[in-house]
Amino acid sequence: MKRQNNVTIFLVVLFIGAFGFLYWKSIYDMVWDWYNDPNYSHGFLIPFISGYFLWQRKDDLKSSDFVPSNMGLIILICGLIFYLIGNIAGELFTMKISMLVVLGGAIIFICGIGFFKMIMFPFLYLIFMIPLPYILYDSVAFPLKIFVSKFSVDFLSQIGVLVLREGNIIHLADISLEVADACSGIRSIISLLALSTALAYLTQEGWLKRGALIVLAVPIAVIVNSIRVIGTGILADKYGSEVAQGFFHEFAGLAIFGIAIVMLIISAILLRKIGKKS
Repeated sequence: MKRQNNVTIFLVVLFIGAFGFLYWKSIYDMVWDWYNDPNYSHGFLIPFISGYFLWQRKDDLKSSDFVPSNMGLIILICGLIFYLIGNIAGELFTMKISMLVVLGGAIIFICGIGFFKMIMFPFLYLIFMIPLPYILYDSVAFPLKIFVSKFSVDFLSQIGVLVLREGNIIHLADISLEVADACSGIRSIISLLALSTALAYLTQEGWLKRGALIVLAVPIAVIVNSIRVIGTGILADKYGSEVAQGFFHEFAGLAIFGIAIVMLIISAILLRKIGKKS
């Protein structure tokens, strides 16, 4: 038994060294994105949230037996192939995803499939720390910008504001407003999906309710960002462009995200009550 533990420790240390050598650049680039790109600033929190989920299962993990599985070695090799393909193609997202595949394969190889099942959710939650490839980001952000622009212009027209839309540009009497990525909802969607997934795991029972709460993050993000654009348009029309820009624009972004979190929490409370006997 002692010899088996020594072998396990040796394999873990060997893997950590090899993993760090292979992925240090990908990890550095990922942390750089968290620091510099507001869309992914939540990435700093993801490892800690995942760690909290692991800590919740500490008693089960302590009592679990390690049953190494060669299936993990196959998964690990597949992850290394993904890394090689991403490295040759210069596709950073593939390289970063391969990091999780390699890590998952190593866990299964050393600790076994049963152990991995126990940590599956905390492990898979780490995917939220990986920035999306720009081609996917743009393919989602652009239609969202058009939708928010159109919805906001239709609403402003209904309340008597003189407004015209050209793509994602909203023309008012004294100012033109661009519905940028931050106002489209894409930034809120990325952050709220990570938050709603954690909230669903902590508050909901059953995959149906958990899935519903996660999906709700998308319409909530779109709705609150539409409110932000409409509010900016109303202020610009009534009080001039200076009021709608500067401090208000930055404050509105924070306030709107706070409203989105409140809406998400209320949704979690309501979902939790569904099916419960009073």
